[in-house]
Parts: sequence; structure tokens; C-alpha cells
Amino acid sequence: MVEIFLRTLPFFAIIGLGYWAGRTRFFTAEATAYLTKFVFYFALSAMLFRFAATLPFAEIFNGRLIIGYLIGTAAVYSVATCVAWLRGLDIPTAAVEAQCAAIGNVGFLGLPMLALLFTQAAIGPVMLVLTVDLVVFSSLIVILINGGRDGRLTPSTFRLIGLGLLKNPMIVSISAGLIWSALQVPVPEPLNDFLTILGGAATPGALFAIGASLAGKSAERVQVAGWLSFCKLVIHPACVAIALIWLIPIDTFPATVAIAAAALPVAGNVYMLAAHYGVAPHRASAAILLSTMASILTVPLIIAWVGTP
Repeated sequence: MVEIFLRTLPFFAIIGLGYWAGRTRFFTAEATAYLTKFVFYFALSAMLFRFAATLPFAEIFNGRLIIGYLIGTAAVYSVATCVAWLRGLDIPTAAVEAQCAAIGNVGFLGLPMLALLFTQAAIGPVMLVLTVDLVVFSSLIVILINGGRDGRLTPSTFRLIGLGLLKNPMIVSISAGLIWSALQVPVPEPLNDFLTILGGAATPGALFAIGASLAGKSAERVQVAGWLSFCKLVIHPACVAIALIWLIPIDTFPATVAIAAAALPVAGNVYMLAAHYGVAPHRASAAILLSTMASILTVPLIIAWVGTP
């Protein structure tokens, strides 16, 4: 446990450094936005494409992992939704709370951290988890918010979802890399060097951007944020563990990586969606802040529980 904590500590230290830079205004909100854009569209995309293109397709794709992770995530999504409905919340607000409970910071935090902790063999399972989150649950929240507001689903909603997926650089880079891998085309050395250099900026840039963005988050609705953080950091990995160990058992290593990915704090894009639609942005903001702070202790605990890398 102590060893895992010490190995994860540098990641959270960089997040803390970014938080300090944001709080002191050394990094303005505009600077943070541009850093996030660089990481999202360039550095992280280069990293994802290189990993997907250079790994054998058979080593990346794991249908049982996808189904098991989907079941576990759907379970915690359903729990958070039911609790929200029991509290009398409308469908859009319940959808935002469920998204906080189920969607973790897999791209910016999980990919670099788990690749270091579990070696590069973890990259395949992490990319599958990220793809499920982006394709299934990021689409689901758009459907629930628009359908809950209008009382029906229109073709424009599905067009919006399709365009969102096509414009998401993580989806595009993973898909392009998987196609490259499936075609068994070797990556030219100059291109590989280019992707390695550019992708190398993803880890420090993403972690620093997480911290700087947290500086602008508020801690309002602490009780609700505490419940959503508990869902994300405890119930979600527990549900995924049940799914991948007992319901649809898979090999120990990919199951361990997927459970660790499920233990990550609430993703920043949940706040972006909530703010875009004007639905409960403050509780999403608080859940991101509290879950990220608590994850300094809970992530090492979960990893120690499922198996030391």
C-alpha cells in the first residue's frame, strides 16, 4: 500500500502544482484552457494513436472486458440515477449526477498513471475503458438531457451525438490507431519519433491542466458531492470488480487494470457538459474537486486491494 501510494504521489504532486499555479493566478483560466486544448487535441491524441497503432490489435480488443466494464458502470449509473429520482430531481439533473458517479478521468489521469504502474501492457485495457466511457456514456447523457427537456428525442439529438464523436480527438486517434494496427502496417520510424516526442508532453501537461482547472472549481453542495464522490471512488470499482471477477470473469491483469481505471476521480468533461447545458454545473464542479482530493488515498487503496502491479 505504501509503495503504491509513493508511486502515485508524483502524479498527484503535479496536479497539486497545477492547482497552486491556478489559485495564485500564475496560470490564468485562459492559459489553462489553452494548455488543456493542446493536451486534448495534440499531445494525448499523439500518445493514443501511437499506442493503438503499435500494439497488436488482438492484444487491445477484449470483448469480455468491454461487456463487463459496461455492466459495472451501468450498475453504478443506475444507482446514482435512482437516488437522484428518490430525491425528486428531474431527468437532466439526475443524468449529470449519474455521469459524475460513473465517468472517471481515464484520459488525462488514468492513461499515464496506469501505464506507469502496470507497465505499457495496461494501455490496451485502459483504451477500451476510455472508449466505452466516451462512446456509450457521453452519448447517453446527451440523450437524457435533451430527451428530459423536450419530452422526446429528435433526429437533431442523434446528429449532435454523432458529430460529437466524430470531433472527439481521443475517439478519432484511438480508431485510427486500431485501424492502422489491424492492417498490420508498420509505423515509419520518423513518424514514431514524432508521435513519441509529442505524446511525451501528454502526461505532465494533462496532470498540470487537471490541477489548474481544479483551482476554478467550487465546493458547493458538499453533501451531494460527497455522495457522488463515494459512488465514483468506491461503488464504481466495486461494481466493475463484481462484473469482471464473478459475472463475466476475465484474466486477472486486464480485470485489475479496468478496476483501477474505475477507481479514478470524476472526469473534468462532466463539468463541461453540465456547464454547456446549464444543468447542475456546481455539483459537478464540487464532485470533481472532492473526488480528486480523496483519490490521493483511495486510488492506492483500490490498487492494493485488487493486486499490486
